[in-house]
Amino acid sequence: MMISGWKTKYSDILREFNYDEQKDKKSATVLNTILKKSKTDEKIHDLIQGNTVFVIGSGPSLSSAIPKLKKLKKEIKIAADSSLKPLLENGIIPDIVVTDLDGDESSLKKIAKKTIFVVHAHGDNIEKLEFVKKFKNCIGTTQTKPFKKIQNFGGFTDGDRCVFLANHFEAKKIILFGMDFGNRIGKFSNTKKSERKIKLKKLKKGKSLLEWLSTKTKAELFTTSTRIQGFEKIPYKSLDIIIT
Repeated sequence: MMISGWKTKYSDILREFNYDEQKDKKSATVLNTILKKSKTDEKIHDLIQGNTVFVIGSGPSLSSAIPKLKKLKKEIKIAADSSLKPLLENGIIPDIVVTDLDGDESSLKKIAKKTIFVVHAHGDNIEKLEFVKKFKNCIGTTQTKPFKKIQNFGGFTDGDRCVFLANHFEAKKIILFGMDFGNRIGKFSNTKKSERKIKLKKLKKGKSLLEWLSTKTKAELFTTSTRIQGFEKIPYKSLDIIIT
């Protein structure tokens, strides 16, 4: 089931970014044919439900978050794929990676058999979907109507989709790292200069969706990064208290 109100949010995204819903549907159809039947949903449910979950993005604050994340080894970690390369370089393997396959391919390959992947199909990544065959545990998502093996938990960018995923599977607490929504783009995001304007626009949209989600979720929401309405801003030194 889609989160209540998502259809309106998706219509806004189509209009604001001039996206083609039919292309989104086509991409989702292709992904559905590639995915195999699996019990990956159950694995995600067991990891997340009732637990504290870390969501990791690739914003400017990721550099300062990594030393803390290295010490917190037992907590469930959901990462946007743009954060994957620096995480792996520091020995941090996320439990779940949320991706539309535009991140570092070598990093994805390194953990293709170890991690759960939540792959998003949209109109601009149809030609990349064959990469999904490399993943051992994988589910597919779309922004439009879910069907068969394709689901819709809500969210727009990889980062905010991580949070919507954690909400859907009923995390008790969701804590954000490297999730910055200001005017700076993190060095790990691999954004070309020509794409900077649209990237900032997407980040702004992602932030607004998280603020909307905060009015609907039952999870306790925290951020170690940029202030987000509905999320409690906390320093790293408070993490040990919050996760206990």
